[in-house]
Amino acid sequence: MEKFLKCERDGAVMTLTMNQPENRNPLTGNTAIAEFLAACQQIEADPTIKVVIITGAGAAFCSGGNVKDMQRYSRDAIAPMPIRDEYRHGIQRLPLALYNLEVPTIAAVNGAAIGAGCDLACMCDIRIASESAKFAESFIKVGIVPGDGGAWLLPRIVGASKAAEMSFTGDAVDAQAALACGLVSQVVPEDQLMAAARALAARIAANPGPTLRLTKRLLREGQHVRLDTLLELSAAFQAMAHKTSQHEEAVAAFIEKRPPRFE
Repeated sequence: MEKFLKCERDGAVMTLTMNQPENRNPLTGNTAIAEFLAACQQIEADPTIKVVIITGAGAAFCSGGNVKDMQRYSRDAIAPMPIRDEYRHGIQRLPLALYNLEVPTIAAVNGAAIGAGCDLACMCDIRIASESAKFAESFIKVGIVPGDGGAWLLPRIVGASKAAEMSFTGDAVDAQAALACGLVSQVVPEDQLMAAARALAARIAANPGPTLRLTKRLLREGQHVRLDTLLELSAAFQAMAHKTSQHEEAVAAFIEKRPPRFE
């Protein structure tokens, strides 16, 4: 069986392309979750990777859960507890791995990001959309709830009111509406999407890798701790950053008015 994820390395940038375009790149009913988890583990362990781009092959970014596969829950009379465990040990491992990945992540949303596909984009730090992209928190349309963390992720990005509107209606928003509500930070022509994502990744990757990871961790912790707790953590991280060779080189380059040469 062909792998779900196509992994490509270009210097400090890793691109993960969901590669089941014939099925619109679903996250269930295949090996998607296991492959994402393995990729996150590899990226986390490799300090030379500074940025990750996630995109989809074909016309869709990600169609979310495989709806046809969901029929087995009623057809096979599966009890609620095994279904709960399937979520906990399956797709729910994805937000824990991807959202907490210390490397900055960019979702290059090339087309429809539906249900768990919308939430997958929300697990990333930055979202760039092509003009043909659309987003839908569409679980309600098939009679289920966001089972993969969308109810936690989406309000933090678009605000409580817009998240409620998207979740209660299941309606899709186009790229320009996504830009207006802050779901994405850029909308570009379809044929320029990957160039824009790579250009942004290059600007990020030009910075020191260890400090990028520490900065992302502070941003994540800042969402749920008190200010005084975050300040304590920031002081500890700053002490670590001051002792890196990258900090020493960055300061020297600034004083000498030259580009830094990081290891």
